[in-house]
Amino acid sequence: MSVTYYFIETEKENEPKPKVSPVRKALPQIIAVSVKNVLLFAFGMTLGFPTILIPSFSDSKSGERITLDQDAISWISSVNLLCVPLGCLLSGVITQPLGRRRAMQLVNIPFLAAWLLFHYATEPWHVFLALCITGFSGGLLEAPTLTYLAEVTTPNLRGVLASTSTVAVISGILTQFLLGTFFYWRTVALICSIMPVISCFLLFFVPESPYWLVSKNRLEEAQMSIAWLRGWLDMVEVEEEFKEFHKLLISKSQSETDVKSTNLLSSLKTNIHLYLQKRFLWPFSLVTLSFALGHFGGMTTLQTYSVTIFANLKAPIDKYFATVILGIAQALGCILSSLLVHFLGKRKMNFLSLIGTAVCFFVVATYAQILGITNLRTVGQIDQDNIQIGGFSWIPMTFLIGAAFFSHTGIRILPWMLVGEVYYSEIRATASGFSGAASYILGFCANKLFLSLISLITLPGTFWMHTAVCFLGFLLLYFLLPETEGKTLFQITDHFSGGSKMDNSVTNFVNRKKMKKKAALVNGKVNPVFDDTDCDKNNGFIDIRL
Repeated sequence: MSVTYYFIETEKENEPKPKVSPVRKALPQIIAVSVKNVLLFAFGMTLGFPTILIPSFSDSKSGERITLDQDAISWISSVNLLCVPLGCLLSGVITQPLGRRRAMQLVNIPFLAAWLLFHYATEPWHVFLALCITGFSGGLLEAPTLTYLAEVTTPNLRGVLASTSTVAVISGILTQFLLGTFFYWRTVALICSIMPVISCFLLFFVPESPYWLVSKNRLEEAQMSIAWLRGWLDMVEVEEEFKEFHKLLISKSQSETDVKSTNLLSSLKTNIHLYLQKRFLWPFSLVTLSFALGHFGGMTTLQTYSVTIFANLKAPIDKYFATVILGIAQALGCILSSLLVHFLGKRKMNFLSLIGTAVCFFVVATYAQILGITNLRTVGQIDQDNIQIGGFSWIPMTFLIGAAFFSHTGIRILPWMLVGEVYYSEIRATASGFSGAASYILGFCANKLFLSLISLITLPGTFWMHTAVCFLGFLLLYFLLPETEGKTLFQITDHFSGGSKMDNSVTNFVNRKKMKKKAALVNGKVNPVFDDTDCDKNNGFIDIRL
């Protein structure tokens, strides 16, 4: 369970403090998050793998010994997403006793097993079992990766570093598209089996979360972890702040233990009541809506069926190269979002994302309707005909790539940003798991229903539906989504609890510096271990929301 810890500022003004440059202070956090992102990169490769499998398994003349019908193909694209929520349910339970770093290392074992099973598969159930393992393992990594990120970064870096998680996943998908262009899918599986080994090895070189270490009474290791994350300082240089941290942590933990031991039934009722309150239901509904817009806005299915879609729309370049460009557009969208979100804010970025995606799908739908492309045929069937579309075949490819770019500048990554902000500390870990599970269930539904929608309302009709979803999402988020960029966790959770309302202005870097100076005058010097952007101005404590 997540806990809110309060740190009273007790440092004396005349105590010497180590002079650490901003770069040195930030670099260990960047390294720790980057190593964690290697695991997310490996997970992204599993998400991109069905895109390679579908063309091979859907064509009986391809020479592949495993062939599947259309219904089975729809399961290939979605069964891994269905299994992710199962892993999410166990993720928090496994992470707490094992630790964040060890849990991330152990997740690599089933990933490795799944890639080897893919490579040696001889029956369809081998492939489905491997897909289920990758999905389940993807769910298991949710809690340790999200929690580790929150606990080893300071708030001034947390937003930027959090956005790199999505970039890592998208980069894994892109790499998979690239490998699928040049190698047979079994060879790709064998190449991918290297990534879990690399991830597990690199995790030995970053520290465990200091919060978890203190909770397990491993005090010396916790102090070493803080010193490492502060810029590779000596332990003596963080001794005073660590003592204060440990003292208040133990005090808080003891008081919670006393409350829990009073009445088990009462405690259970209290925990259930936490998830029936407005301050959970409101943000959970907003996050779920954002996930639904991201999945049913068209990008989930476009990513999965990109090779087949490009082939049916007669892309002017090789369908696999077009898919690689699509992946590059996704990565560029994520990078642009991480660069601009601190200046424009989440609201404007998502409005731009939804409108841009809607326009792109509308153009592609109209193009397909004019040319009479109503269904998706297999790649083998398309390769056999000699129908040429002329000089306008660049239009659908360009706008589909545009949809990938615009969707990843906002709506595809917004929910993951919100997950770490909108839930109050007592339920943050569990609520994040619920939100992750909701995302993958919605992703499963989008992929599973895609081929059925095409059969029911045609390919242009399906793309027009994506357009309508994006426009509807724009209207809903305009009225429902508050601007959280630059706001403290206290302000955000207070807003969703029905307290003071946040305005939709963005607290940029300049305003943040002014706020820090003002807080320093009111509260005195801030404990250097923890960033003062989470300062609760009402009580003068540092609110570290895990």
